[in-house]
Amino acid sequence: MQNDPHDTPTRADQGAQTHFGFQTVPESDKAGRVAEVFHSVAARYDVMNDLMSMGLHRAWKAFTIGRAQIRPGMRVLDIAGGTGDLAGAFARKAGPTGEVWLTDINDSMLRVGRDRLMDRGIVTPLAVCDAEHLPFPDAYFDRVSVAFGLRNMTHKDQALAQMRRVLKPGGKLLVLEFSQVAPALSRVYDWYSFNILPRLGKLIAHDEDSYRYLAESIRMHPDQATLVGMMQAAGLSRVQYFNLAAGVVALHEGVRLD
Repeated sequence: MQNDPHDTPTRADQGAQTHFGFQTVPESDKAGRVAEVFHSVAARYDVMNDLMSMGLHRAWKAFTIGRAQIRPGMRVLDIAGGTGDLAGAFARKAGPTGEVWLTDINDSMLRVGRDRLMDRGIVTPLAVCDAEHLPFPDAYFDRVSVAFGLRNMTHKDQALAQMRRVLKPGGKLLVLEFSQVAPALSRVYDWYSFNILPRLGKLIAHDEDSYRYLAESIRMHPDQATLVGMMQAAGLSRVQYFNLAAGVVALHEGVRLD
């Protein structure tokens, strides 16, 4: 695995504040706190995904894979790729002439993903790296994806700009993320998120606090329309989104045209 060569602060103003779930914390602390969450849950991450979404996360990822339209020989970057679900599917479609990178800022998650892919006979390059400082050349990838990772990034605008930078002209960015649920479901969804989800975390992953954070982080993430504007501000065009499960999750996609 590669280490991120960038170890300098991302903002000159070290007094800046950001959110960690519903808490306000120094920007310099957020990455470490998020890392603690995912170090804690890495071993049970896939089991919890199945329980939390009642298996729907597999359908959401399958939809994303279909929209990516990977062809043999393509170069693909999967950011915050965790346990490798998307990267594995992309690698099969890109074939032996393609190049699919699995990356994550959290080495515990990346090791789980590496082992899962190797168990399936898939060997693909890996990198521990920060999405806000991607260690790849300009205009290198045909596709960039990030699934359930953008909401944990401190400077989402900077991360989106980096994703656009490494895309080739004509390349596509796909962002799969929890989003704003339809109003008719919001009360039920809130009850489930703040009552059932932490209890599942305590029972299965032995970590109630991390899953409470995950529920809070979803509420702090930009809604569908706001994320469209952020992707456009990062220089992406033809930005659109698809609501899945009544907006519990949305897939946003945009294209680099120049």
